[in-house]
Amino acid sequence: MEKNMATEEKLDLLKNTKVSKLLFKLAVPTIVAQIVNLLYMEVDRIMIGHIPVIGGDALTGVGVCLSVLIIVMSFSSLCSVGGASRAAIFLGKGDKESAEKTLGNCALALIISGLLMIVIFEWKGRELLLLFGASDITIDYAWDYMKIYALGALSVHLTLGLNCFITTQGFAKTSMLTVIIGAVLNLILDPLFIFVFNMGVKGAALATIISQTVSAIWVVLFLIGNKTVLKIKLKNFKLESRIILPALSLGLAPFIMNFTESILGICFNISLLKYGGDTAVGAMTIFMSLSQFIILPLIGLSQGAKPIMSYNKGAKLPERMKETLKLLLMVAMTYSFVIWGLIMITPRTFAQLFTDSEQIIVYVEKMIRVFLACGGLFSAQIVCQQMFVALGKAKESLFIALLRKVIILIPLIYIMPLIFTQNQQLAVLLAEPLADLISVITTVIFFGVVFKKELN
Repeated sequence: MEKNMATEEKLDLLKNTKVSKLLFKLAVPTIVAQIVNLLYMEVDRIMIGHIPVIGGDALTGVGVCLSVLIIVMSFSSLCSVGGASRAAIFLGKGDKESAEKTLGNCALALIISGLLMIVIFEWKGRELLLLFGASDITIDYAWDYMKIYALGALSVHLTLGLNCFITTQGFAKTSMLTVIIGAVLNLILDPLFIFVFNMGVKGAALATIISQTVSAIWVVLFLIGNKTVLKIKLKNFKLESRIILPALSLGLAPFIMNFTESILGICFNISLLKYGGDTAVGAMTIFMSLSQFIILPLIGLSQGAKPIMSYNKGAKLPERMKETLKLLLMVAMTYSFVIWGLIMITPRTFAQLFTDSEQIIVYVEKMIRVFLACGGLFSAQIVCQQMFVALGKAKESLFIALLRKVIILIPLIYIMPLIFTQNQQLAVLLAEPLADLISVITTVIFFGVVFKKELN
């Protein structure tokens, strides 16, 4: 009885609490979690970049690995992000059984995909890294990192994937703790393994997978415990097409967003290696990291808003849906322009966070203002794409996911150097702001039309 009352209270919060208060309650922990996750992702690169003598080359090598890391995360999102939204919609309709079946199906899918990642990257990882932009100078550093990190792919899948189901129930603080536990452990182990034990790049990878494994254990223990609304149950570890296919369909857009981010990084690395060498590839590692400074907290903010939007769609409360979107956009735009402005004003300071290599620092200082010229606007794209998922709009979300990267940006990476032949490095980097501008304008107009229909 007490558990049922707690469940009702949790769901009542999504329905009746003032939207601004509810967004603050749900989004602050997810934003903190994403910021901690950002540190989680960046601390390896920051410490590796400051290894004496080899720091610049090691940073470049590990930067190439980023594409593989994103592939791992993309399959996690495929199996979980859409499922979490579906579970929230089921809860909004009062159908807890279907919500728990969704959790069980997605958990099994995460296990299967995580094991496949381990096999693939341990088998063909070195060859893939060479294809992804590693050079003869940086491949050894890249492979040293990847062959250890790949062993933890299952833990990464379970941590990222199942944590979505914690967030979607309104347990934002618990979700935040999932990331904090791993990140704090990683912050402790990284310098210990890299510098004290003199393990270098291998130490960074080992610290990461140990931390992710601890986080995965934490998530699983919560979802089989007594505090959760939705429980992992073995009886639901059976893939049912009516459950898993709609979840995968909704997860397809976030998957493509992540997977194409990996392809995008590969395209940039290959082109910059061709026109600018390892220094340009190393700088791209920093460019991508600084982009995450803008993007990840925005994703955290949107994740906090998604349960509100999903639940109130299921409960047919259009005014709360409008209020959620308005507040979300206002906060997102404010944040993105503040961080973007800081990067534009002090690029050298940000570059020095990642490396002592003067060559790379100078390159970043010179080119980051080109690469992130329209970075402040990208918050609108992130919000719209995330809200498409929250509304259960798989096809629309998929289109937005494909638009910027696959349809616009990747072709521009190869077209621009053919047009501007006098400075082909600059031409490659100019593809980014041009794609940002076109895609943001298109996305905002498209989302406005779809959202208006949803309210009627």
